[in-house]
Amino acid sequence: MWAVAPLLLLLLLLPLARLCRRGAARLEPAGRAVLITGCDSGFGHLLALRLHRLGFTVFAGCLCPGGDGARRLQREAGGAGRLRVLRLDVTRARDVRAAKELVLSHLPERGFWGLVNNAGISTFGETGWLPMETYEKFADVNLLGSIRTTLAFLPLLRKYKGRIVFMSSIIAYFTLGNGIYSMTKAAIEKFCDALRLEMKKFGVQVCIIQPGNYARSTKIQPLLSAEQIWSELSEEEKAVYNKEYVQERANFFNSILSEGSTNGNEVVDAMVDALTSPAPKARYMVAKLKEKVLVFVCALFPTVVMDSVLSYALSK
Repeated sequence: MWAVAPLLLLLLLLPLARLCRRGAARLEPAGRAVLITGCDSGFGHLLALRLHRLGFTVFAGCLCPGGDGARRLQREAGGAGRLRVLRLDVTRARDVRAAKELVLSHLPERGFWGLVNNAGISTFGETGWLPMETYEKFADVNLLGSIRTTLAFLPLLRKYKGRIVFMSSIIAYFTLGNGIYSMTKAAIEKFCDALRLEMKKFGVQVCIIQPGNYARSTKIQPLLSAEQIWSELSEEEKAVYNKEYVQERANFFNSILSEGSTNGNEVVDAMVDALTSPAPKARYMVAKLKEKVLVFVCALFPTVVMDSVLSYALSK
């Protein structure tokens, strides 16, 4: 019993310590640099503009720096100044090296404060429907891309005791037809858990953002037609599944996408807090109540219960 007492005392003191830290002054953005990946559209685009308006020096990594999204970002930020758009394909080591060289050559007086690993891709499809090349691509963008960028910027983050923010998803806990995306998000969560503990001794804080369904706020997942899915299936898969089944699954997944929130700023609010709060959370779950309940069931109930819930959802 006496051995448990220190643990109970710690659990009681932690909320108090957190409240005290939250009462501390928020970060002063001026003179601090942040690099964001995936700024062509979606959360990355919104975050780049928000941080620029707050006073940060923003390096906005775009897959297509000459594309409509990047040009719009520059216009909305008012042209040149504290926001720089750069080419950054997180699957290319040379792009990551070039991004680091650019950041080093344009560091403001307070140095490098934050890295936001936001770039990601998504698709729909049952496990056997997707070729190995697709699995490799998703792992390279969603998982290895974030790791590649993080490793490159760790020395700067340790030097300036900065922040690292990763974009995950509630889909890290369960899957409804997009297991390939769920797989990469579950993996990045474990990478973050290890990194967060290791970085504490350097004063670097690691945060995970876990959005619910915000499909209508981003371009990460377009609607898919049954014909498109069917045309890409192997002959072996076509022998197992018929077009009617593929149509049912496409309708189901597209209906989920159509229910997504259009208010991407809710997610951006969490990202900003992770970068500026004196006491950021390890995880920010930004989701509807029913989505949080689903995560709760998945985390605390036996797998057989969750399988039953998801199987019921899929059957409907």
